[in-house]
Amino acid sequence: MTPGPGRPLAAALAEGTLVLDGGLSNQLEAQGCDLSHALWSARLLADGPGQIEAAHTAYVRAGAQVLITASYQASHAGFERRGIERDEAARLFARSVELARRAAGRVERDVWVAASVGPYGAVTADGAEYRGRYGLTVRELERFHRPRIEALAAAGPDALALETVPDVDEARALLRVAGECGLPVWLSYTVDGGRTRAGQPLAEAFALARAHDEVIAVGVNCCDPADAEAAARAAVRATGKPAVVYPNSGERWDAETGAWTGTATFTPDRLTSWERAGARLVGGCCQVGPAEIAALAAARRGGAGDTARGEGPG
Repeated sequence: MTPGPGRPLAAALAEGTLVLDGGLSNQLEAQGCDLSHALWSARLLADGPGQIEAAHTAYVRAGAQVLITASYQASHAGFERRGIERDEAARLFARSVELARRAAGRVERDVWVAASVGPYGAVTADGAEYRGRYGLTVRELERFHRPRIEALAAAGPDALALETVPDVDEARALLRVAGECGLPVWLSYTVDGGRTRAGQPLAEAFALARAHDEVIAVGVNCCDPADAEAAARAAVRATGKPAVVYPNSGERWDAETGAWTGTATFTPDRLTSWERAGARLVGGCCQVGPAEIAALAAARRGGAGDTARGEGPG
């Protein structure tokens, strides 16, 4: 496997803000990939790994310092439905990390790899990640997530990204399982205003991570850019840890037409407010592409050192 950076991600965060990548799915679609399958981008781990590596490479060349793997919607159950047995599924989980590592190795600077652990609702492929409250107990959610987290951890990423989490019960399950793996993790909720998608107050949701030493950042993703600053402040206040923010473009998905509508509001000038709120991992999610990440990276380079004047964690 391609070696990772020589220093831990947490150590790099202590030195300043790092730029995440953008939406993997929109970049894959821009490359001509069909993501209509229930496995979404995870299908390409088997059918088109070169496309995934190319998408990661586009973000590395745009200036991303942390790549998130194509495992968001991957699960053993999902692979089984496609006729992929458990041993092969483990290889596909490992491949997701290796493809990101290969792309990271294309530049002469440190680029970290975070293995994406999406919510249970992403795997059901019915939009449940934007509702939460699946009717499952915390123990049942632990049993679902453990095999995929173990497979990803065995592949040796720099961190686990517990992302697009819609409610507190799932966050509790993810943190319990991820805590067994010995890897740094970040916890990122999808939110609507000041609450999780399931309706819980963010202060309550973020506070779960306070006692978990393996958690290096807490925050939000797959949300409106306008929600990110307040969420970052709430995350820092509740945990004393750095915040992570990677919102969507600001456009809205219309399920009836199967298209994005509205105007993009993701702009690099939001970086200053995010950093002052305590964000140290910043990037984009749905509909945020390499051009937006390049602009964000340029803004970060131009404002290096500004974080010292912000609130920051602690």
